[in-house]
Amino acid sequence: MRVMISADMEGATGVTWPEDVEPGTPAWDRMRRLMTGDVNACVEGLFAGGATHVLVNDAHYTQRNLLIEDLDERATLLTGRHKPLGMMHGVQDADAAVFLGYHTGAGQSGVLAHTYLGVGLTGFRINGQDADEGRMNSLMAAEYGVPVVLVTGDDLTCAAAGKWAPGALTASVKECVSRYAAVCLPPARSGALIRLQAELSLDRVSSQQRPEPVPGPYLFEVDFHATHLAEAAAAVPGVEQTGPCSIAYTSVTATEAARTFKVCTTVAGAAAEDHFE
Repeated sequence: MRVMISADMEGATGVTWPEDVEPGTPAWDRMRRLMTGDVNACVEGLFAGGATHVLVNDAHYTQRNLLIEDLDERATLLTGRHKPLGMMHGVQDADAAVFLGYHTGAGQSGVLAHTYLGVGLTGFRINGQDADEGRMNSLMAAEYGVPVVLVTGDDLTCAAAGKWAPGALTASVKECVSRYAAVCLPPARSGALIRLQAELSLDRVSSQQRPEPVPGPYLFEVDFHATHLAEAAAAVPGVEQTGPCSIAYTSVTATEAARTFKVCTTVAGAAAEDHFE
């Protein structure tokens, strides 16, 4: 059983504040150890549940957050940027996927809720439904016939996962109070919960059919908080500006749609000014 862990940071144990996930800050340096602890708990549970190979895709921001020197030696680590499948690279060779440390999307309630851009992006829809990174990535997993078996994050992320990964187990490591506050489990307790749910999650792989991909095309709609971000993103081939602050595009496959989304958000992010976003 080969498992790919897509590891984000906003939904990790103890993380509640922007500096907690900003590379180079003292808070990030502390929290990356807790993120690594969540990953190790998951790895331990997956191997106890029958995994034979676990690939951890460091999927947050610069994608160089996890401490390889502290990583469970049975796992392998995919670290660094510009992966062909981004947050989901490795799913093409997996039998199951785990979304660890995930969060809710832009415009939604949840700890550090956002979609790719910390600010600037205010709404995101796929085929008319409110979406986030979890929904987008689950569509990619389904395209490769890989079930999402476990999702960890805050309580609202775990609840949202019921809509886009209804067969997955969840592990809520904190209860959202506001975008920047949560009631958090200590690492020993969150680790035990993640470990247990990871072990149990692999029992579900053999008992459920491999997911069928949602048939395309996929309509992606994105709202920004300012006109110049939409104008910048509309320069991407195939992308249209549909309103003063909105863009839309259609893709045949979920993978193509996700890649275009990454390009659009990268271009929009580059268009933002430091003091007048």
